[in-house]
Amino acid sequence: MKETLIIFLLFPLLILGQTNYEKGEKLFIERKFNQAQPLLESFLKNNPNHLETIEYLGDIAGYDKLWDKCISYYKKLKTLKPKEANYYYKYGGALGMKSLEVNKFKALGMISEIRSSFEKAIALNPKHIEARWALIELNLQLPGIVGGSEAKAIKYSTELRELSPVDGYLSRGHIEEYFKRYSDAEEQYKRAILIGGSKICYQKLADLYKNKMKQPDKANTVLEEYKSKKQ
Repeated sequence: MKETLIIFLLFPLLILGQTNYEKGEKLFIERKFNQAQPLLESFLKNNPNHLETIEYLGDIAGYDKLWDKCISYYKKLKTLKPKEANYYYKYGGALGMKSLEVNKFKALGMISEIRSSFEKAIALNPKHIEARWALIELNLQLPGIVGGSEAKAIKYSTELRELSPVDGYLSRGHIEEYFKRYSDAEEQYKRAILIGGSKICYQKLADLYKNKMKQPDKANTVLEEYKSKKQ
């Protein structure tokens, strides 16, 4: 009888908490982040280890560019579920964005943890595509003296091609474009179009023509080809 009474008294609170989460999740999916946040925060107070809620709030903080808050949420996710690859990927990404806002000396001190977070994501999930893209960008942007490496970027691009040929060719095109080898980048983007044919494939080639190779007519032709294909 006593246990029944306790459940009866707690039932309204449980229903309220569930409703806050369900409403918050729906608003999050609808990208109404400002409305979703207080509901999810309220739910988290009574359910402090609820992974989905923590991740949603971390994503909202990232959307608002509140990187310290974002990092805190993703760090908690890693602690609660240390074998989930995507939590390390998101944590590394948040650290990377934070590093862009601090002085260069502090940013240099963050590089190792950023890199190791992406590498951990791959170790936990060898098919993790986004973590490889992140490591490609990291190796391109960093000077060689602090760990940047074209060879490493190409290595991850080659791995991507094994997992997803389109991502492989797009990433290799990105590398070639970064080093201003525009003809090689053009070839890679064309291969991506042949295999994938998505809007982003055509857009990357069109942007290369327009912004780097100064060939706007070719850019327009590529975009028209995509439009005619979709009709």
